[in-house]
Amino acid sequence: MTVHTTPPGDGDGDRIIDEPLSEALSRRYLAYALSVITDRALPDVRDGLKPVQRRVLYAMREMRLNPDAAARKCAKVVGEVMGGYHPHGDQSIYDTLVRMAQHFAQRYPQVDGQGNFGNIDGDNAAAMRYTEAKLTVAATLLLDGIEEDAVDFKPTYDGSDDEPVVLPAGFPNLLANGSTGIAVGMATSIPPHNAGELIDACLMLLDDPDSSVEALMTHVQGPDFPTGGVIVEPRSSLLSVYETGRGGVRVRATWTKEDLGKGMYQIVITEIPYQVKKADLVEQLAELIEGKKAPLLGDVRDESAEDVRLVLEPKSRNVEPEVLMESLFKLSDLETRFSVNLNVLDARGTPGVMNLKQALVAFLDHRREVLVRRARHRLAKIEARLHILDGLMIAYLNLDEVIRIVRYEDKPKEKLIETFALSELQADAILNTRLRQLARLEEMEIRREHAELSEERDGIVGMLASDKAQWKLVGQGLKDTKAQLADLNVRRSTFADAPQIDTEAALEAMIVREPITIILSERGWIRAAKGRVEDPSELKFKEGDKLQFLVPAETTDKLLIFASDGRFFTLGCDKLPGARGHGEPLRLMIDLDDKVGLIDVFPHKPGTKRVLASKEGYGFILPEEEAIAFRRAGKQVLNGTALSCVALGESDQLAVIGDNGKLLIFPAAELPEMPRGKGVKLQTYREGGLRDVAAFKTEDGMTTVDASGRTRAWPEWREWLGRRAGAGKLAPKGFPATKRFRPKA
Repeated sequence: MTVHTTPPGDGDGDRIIDEPLSEALSRRYLAYALSVITDRALPDVRDGLKPVQRRVLYAMREMRLNPDAAARKCAKVVGEVMGGYHPHGDQSIYDTLVRMAQHFAQRYPQVDGQGNFGNIDGDNAAAMRYTEAKLTVAATLLLDGIEEDAVDFKPTYDGSDDEPVVLPAGFPNLLANGSTGIAVGMATSIPPHNAGELIDACLMLLDDPDSSVEALMTHVQGPDFPTGGVIVEPRSSLLSVYETGRGGVRVRATWTKEDLGKGMYQIVITEIPYQVKKADLVEQLAELIEGKKAPLLGDVRDESAEDVRLVLEPKSRNVEPEVLMESLFKLSDLETRFSVNLNVLDARGTPGVMNLKQALVAFLDHRREVLVRRARHRLAKIEARLHILDGLMIAYLNLDEVIRIVRYEDKPKEKLIETFALSELQADAILNTRLRQLARLEEMEIRREHAELSEERDGIVGMLASDKAQWKLVGQGLKDTKAQLADLNVRRSTFADAPQIDTEAALEAMIVREPITIILSERGWIRAAKGRVEDPSELKFKEGDKLQFLVPAETTDKLLIFASDGRFFTLGCDKLPGARGHGEPLRLMIDLDDKVGLIDVFPHKPGTKRVLASKEGYGFILPEEEAIAFRRAGKQVLNGTALSCVALGESDQLAVIGDNGKLLIFPAAELPEMPRGKGVKLQTYREGGLRDVAAFKTEDGMTTVDASGRTRAWPEWREWLGRRAGAGKLAPKGFPATKRFRPKA
């Protein structure tokens, strides 16, 4: 397919170009993708900022919104950024400014916001016409030296002005404040860290450039989230994250137990995980209570003011607080996993994933370049001033002649240049000198200034010639920065090991143990009646429905449901609907298709083993523990069309019969024990498949039950003994016509 594009041209005939659509789309999409990656979504490893963040800070600096100045309307700031630097909508700029001011979103906020800038509940900030802002100390550290040719500048989008390509960045902002973004085909997710720890790691690298990531982690222990919380990620996992630049960090809420007297207590949550909205968390916990998914939790209240204070009440005073919290950590956002993907742009604008050391080395290299550029800028200023001072010194040494030339010559500037071999700059400086500055004290001041600047120049020249001196100054600058951020460097997130608590056992201990009878109808309606159902005929069902399974159990049991597609489903018997009415549809509790039937339903008994068999004639022995999975989708255990699920117990013989009526008996020991799979062949058929399976003890012998419920023993069963996977022999006369050992449920 060919597409017509119209580039600029003088005539209409020159504006049409024929090119394949795939080529046109790929070229334009690539341009779009690169634009998103480099100009929107990914931060620069040197200053840790995205373009819009950099433009906001630079525009505020140009507006002189320093920490000691008065704040200005955010609408004014947004207008300056949009009009001069950022060719996008005002809302995206304001959203960026708001986030840079939120103390719960930024570890080191760069904007000092005044007014409503949102809160941890997730409420939005007020409109930009109502809020005001200025820079913070952290922002000035990022901008320090930008007027001294410390970084490169580039034209703005309309070419009317210049903007910085990167900021000088006085501290490792990339890791200190973190960053998140989704580009085209890649994303970044960097957690915030403690700037003091990062600076200490940088100083370690300056002392020993060969330091490993593990050594650096003696300083950078892990993320330091602005909302605090407890990091429960094992150190080995954190080491892998910092060595590869990828992984995740588990962080959970900080909580304490408050005694209320008489054995009662309540849990108070004072810190919640990073990027979790408190209002959504409260709603989530309330839904868990309402949906009876958190049986240990009685109530939740939000008593927060300036600080976070969520109050959790246990269902009973007998509930251990550690067990309650561990269950909630699994069920709610009281524990979250922050994904780490340290994908950034390097100094050349190339995206890539870096580890901890690479990111810090890139920052240090940038700081060295900033130091050298500022030094060269200062050196040029000093050289220019010394040049002027040299001219003034000549004037003072020849003051009478200078005065004569100025007084009597028609062209004093040219005469001064000719007489004393001066430059135009020096001659202009002499002519611009006021009469009162010709005093003796001024001459002494010029000599003193000349000496000081000469000394400073020699020091800068020596520093520029020495790598060691440059790195030493970089380290000193980082120490000064750490001192300025001292109040913000107190660690907020702590570290702990997640306690190993069997919450399931604790939950079961809270359930009152009572006998029940589980009633499951053919149409899939399930309910649990208290006690034992002695007469199933008295049970009532919906019109056209009838009983399929009647299972005696207890409220503390786990109910296992085996489906014809080979999946096991697990339900807690205490969570089943009561026997009032017809119950609830089972298919609303589990993901079970209408076309899939049920093979068996039974309560789990620890240590029990079962023989699973498929219609195709394959099977294996399954420990019941392998079937448990509290997932709606269940657990795939048997590959094939499930036919039978027989409890093995103490049985040592297996009997199988096919659709062809042939019976085969073989030792159960010939079947392998497996957690899942297809199994091994039980019986061979020319056509048809497996009809039924039974297990029995040798001393008890094989028995069958007919449709009338009559039991018959088969003392001659040994005649059908053989090896597994054999064809077997026709069943004896009198065998049930259904070709089943027991009537089908």
